[in-house]
Amino acid sequence: MGKCSGKENRMFWHKLAERTLQGQPISREEALQVLAVPQEELLDLVTACYRIRRHYHGNRVKLNMLINAKSGLCAEDCSYCSQSLLAQSGVDRYPLQSKEVLLAGARQALGVKAHTYCIVSSGRRPTSHELDYITEAVREIRAQYPLRICCCLGLLNEEEVQRLRDAGVERINHNLNTSEEFYDEICSTHTYQDRVETVEAVKRGGVSSCCGGILGMGENDEQIVELAFSLRELDVDSIPVNFLIPIPGTPLGSVEYLTPQKCLAILCLFRLVNPSKEIRIAGGREYHLRSLQPLGLYVADSIFIGDYLTTRGELPERDLQMIEEAGFVPAPPPGMTVTPDYAPGITAAGVPLHEPALPATLKAHNP
Repeated sequence: MGKCSGKENRMFWHKLAERTLQGQPISREEALQVLAVPQEELLDLVTACYRIRRHYHGNRVKLNMLINAKSGLCAEDCSYCSQSLLAQSGVDRYPLQSKEVLLAGARQALGVKAHTYCIVSSGRRPTSHELDYITEAVREIRAQYPLRICCCLGLLNEEEVQRLRDAGVERINHNLNTSEEFYDEICSTHTYQDRVETVEAVKRGGVSSCCGGILGMGENDEQIVELAFSLRELDVDSIPVNFLIPIPGTPLGSVEYLTPQKCLAILCLFRLVNPSKEIRIAGGREYHLRSLQPLGLYVADSIFIGDYLTTRGELPERDLQMIEEAGFVPAPPPGMTVTPDYAPGITAAGVPLHEPALPATLKAHNP
């Protein structure tokens, strides 16, 4: 930004947001400036990104709940993952869960006001038998519960995507995880291009695409920016932003350098580069954002509720309280009739009654 006054620098972020709302994408140079935001300008950046979030997503927060349908037993060597056979993490290892367990998970998801139920299975890719079993379970879930179903099953081809779509799966997750340049640093058993091809197969197969990354694995700012722009080029619908939880027994078990402020800046980057997309604060939210979690809602419009794959999350009631106290409301599942006790801030038609009120710390920075 050059040698500008503090006030001029703070206004830079609001001008950047205004340009973004006018359909002018930010440059890679500007994206790097976002990641290098000075501490005294962070709230201005968050407030600027809130304008974009509010424009596209109002005051709703999409809640996603996942179930670890098959744990461990994975022959891949992803260095961040506690489910790899190479990891000495002591996580539970079990084959694909029964339909009864998957149905119980869906019932629990609806009970905590989740918008999307995510069925996750470890391994490089599902077997044909596993895919048959999951599609049968999805049909039963869709028949009983008004939930959007997302599946994360590893590498997939277009025919497999279509089988899932025909069963009622509306979204498929497959993350790039990091930039192409950094990918060989975290995995050797499959390639970055393998992941890109799965995302492209999801899009060709007519299913909504969910694709994001894991930040804090040792990548530099240029590589974070490259990931954000790669996701824009792929034009994915939903972007989960994970922050590495260093799990003992994994190769990255001692890597830890993120700060809550850096995590907020990363969220702002993904919002500015992909302004209209669903940005989800995913794994590591509680561990890294800590007391700044409510500020994350002013940038992202989606979070996971409940536990993660192999680590604990916040209690659902506490997350719901955080959402309410920040002035947001949980987005109802697609097609669900909304009642006042579901979310007091929205009408029966699902229309927000008000915009969230900025916290006092942000009001002073809101232009």
